[in-house]
Amino acid sequence: MAHSGAYRPTPADLAAAKDRTVPDVLAPGLRVLFCGINPGLWSGATGHHFARPGNRFWPALSRSGFTPRLFRPDEEKELLALGLGITNVVARTTAKADELTSQELRDGGRALAERVRNSHPRVLAVLGLGAYRTAFGRPRTTVGRQSDTLGATDIWVLPNPSGLNAHYTLDALAAEFRKLREATESE
Repeated sequence: MAHSGAYRPTPADLAAAKDRTVPDVLAPGLRVLFCGINPGLWSGATGHHFARPGNRFWPALSRSGFTPRLFRPDEEKELLALGLGITNVVARTTAKADELTSQELRDGGRALAERVRNSHPRVLAVLGLGAYRTAFGRPRTTVGRQSDTLGATDIWVLPNPSGLNAHYTLDALAAEFRKLREATESE
């Protein structure tokens, strides 16, 4: 169920959100399809991607220039007009991504590849190095543009924007997003 930006789920709402799914923000021919690992409980409770306060996806999009201002999670459908979309490797919500099995990630990678083949985005941007490595069987992958493609779709791997990812500050995260934006604008 979708809620406005002011909605704050209760602990009971969060507990009830386990194993829910959040609908993709997807259309044919997007410039960039951002792909999270899987939705968290806050996203499951609100019905919006990257909804947990402290998740840096929305600020990174804004600071990198992908969006003209800082969007709220409940404004996610406005991304479509900018040629941007959101999906996940694994659809089910969990409290933490480490609750997913390697098999779920591999199965999710196959399903994601099929979504990409059907929707034809110019770039698939997977937000999470470890998830990409497991889902696509690429253990030595690094952040940035990949040599692999999915048909005509380029693949980029970006750092996970979760607040739990202490390896990247918001500025460093936005810088990686900016590299992707600049690459998609010059093509």
